[in-house]
Amino acid sequence: MQHKLDERKKKILHAVIRNYLETGEPVGSRTISKYTDLNLSSATIRNEMADLEELGYIIQPHTSAGRIPSDMGYRLYVDSMLEEKDREVEELKGLLVEKEDRMERLLQQVAKTLAVNTNYAAMISSPLYHGNKLKFIQLSKVDEHQVLAVIVAEGNMIRNTMLHVEEAPDQETILKLNILLNTHLNGKSLDEINLGMIANLKQQAGIHSGMVGEIIDAVAEAIRADEDLEIYTSGTNNILKYPELADKERASELITAFEEKQALNQIVQETLADESGTGIQVYIGEETPSQTMKDCSVVTATYELGEGMRGTVGIIGPKRMDYDKVVGILKNLMAQLDTLYKKT
Repeated sequence: MQHKLDERKKKILHAVIRNYLETGEPVGSRTISKYTDLNLSSATIRNEMADLEELGYIIQPHTSAGRIPSDMGYRLYVDSMLEEKDREVEELKGLLVEKEDRMERLLQQVAKTLAVNTNYAAMISSPLYHGNKLKFIQLSKVDEHQVLAVIVAEGNMIRNTMLHVEEAPDQETILKLNILLNTHLNGKSLDEINLGMIANLKQQAGIHSGMVGEIIDAVAEAIRADEDLEIYTSGTNNILKYPELADKERASELITAFEEKQALNQIVQETLADESGTGIQVYIGEETPSQTMKDCSVVTATYELGEGMRGTVGIIGPKRMDYDKVVGILKNLMAQLDTLYKKT
C-alpha cells in the first residue's frame, strides 16, 4: 500500500527520479540539494531520502552511497505525471474547440472584409505553429494487440495514434517506455530528433524497438502541422469583373483554382518560406508561385499571432490592380490582427 507523501517528499522523489533518468547513476543528497527550487539543506534532504527509502519509494544499490527509484517510486512518479497530463489534455480540448471555432469565424470575416474593401478576391490561411516542439507522449494499453499513443505538441496539437502489435507490453513495460520516450523527446523539435537519438531509443526499448519507431513517426506527424492548413477565400466573382480575366477559359481556370485551393496553397507555402518576416510581397503575372494565376497579380503578407503562430493573407486581382490601396489595406489589417491578439 502506498503512503500519501507530502509535497516536499514528492518533490525530492521527483528530483531523484529525474536525475536518475538523465544520468543512469544512483543519486545522492548533495546532487538533490543543487536543485535550486528545493532550497533545502543536505541534512534535511538526507532525512527525507531516508524516509522515502523506509517507505519503499527509493532503494540503495549495494555498491553505492546514492539511491535509485524502486518500481513503486516509478509508479507514483508516472501516475502523478499522467494525472497532470490528463488534466492538461482535458483543459486543452475545451480550449481548442472554443479557440478553433472563434478563429474560423475571425478568418472568414477577414477574407470577406478584404474582398469588399479592395473589390478583388481575398484569401487567408489558418495560422500554423512553426518551430513546433513535442510537449509529451502518453502510452496506454488498450487490449492485447493495441497500444494508444497520445502525442501533444506545442501549439496544443493533439494526435492519437493506435499502434497494432503482436503482443502488447505489460503495464510495467508501458510505464518504462513512457519514461524513456518522455525523458528523451520532451521539448525537442523535429530537427533535434536525429537518427542517433532514434537508434539509441530503439536500442533501449529492446524487443519493443519497432513500436518506438512507429511512435517517433507519429511524433513527426504531430509536429509537422502542414496538413492542418485551412484556406478561407472570398470575392472570387470580383476578379471576373475585369475583362482581361473574364474570358471563358481564364475565368474557369481561376474559379477552379479558388475551389481546389492547390494554387493558393503554393502561394501560402512560398510566402511563409520567406524568412524576412512579416513584410508585404507582390507577385506580378508570371512571378506568382502558381501558373494558374499567371494573368493576375497577388499581394501577400505574413501575419503572426505570437508564439510562432503564422499564416498568410493575400489579395488576388488583375495586373492593373491598385497596388497602393491594397498594400495600405494589408498593412492596416496586420496592425489590427496584432492588436486583437494582444487583447485576448
